[in-house]
Amino acid sequence: MSVVRINAITVPKDRAAELERRFAARAGEVSKAPGFEAFELLRPTDDRDEYLVYTRWSSQEDFERWAQSPAFQHGHRAHATEGPVSNQSALWSFDVVQHETSD
Repeated sequence: MSVVRINAITVPKDRAAELERRFAARAGEVSKAPGFEAFELLRPTDDRDEYLVYTRWSSQEDFERWAQSPAFQHGHRAHATEGPVSNQSALWSFDVVQHETSD
């Protein structure tokens, strides 16, 4: 089954719109990667300041190829040129053991 990688990004409230703008500017790039299955940017709706970047991949190797690709580096160039939006981030790794979808 698939693997899931979630990047938990701590973003101050006054930088949240900038984070969303940066993700919107690079929309669609990850979907071109071999083994890519799904992407979601999750905005907190409670008092948390953590955004979650959810991606699902066919394999760990597919994720690693994406993370080392020029497209990934290009998508993260704003971090280098405009500075970071977040205070910290953590990469969470999961294997999918059950999956359901609606009809």
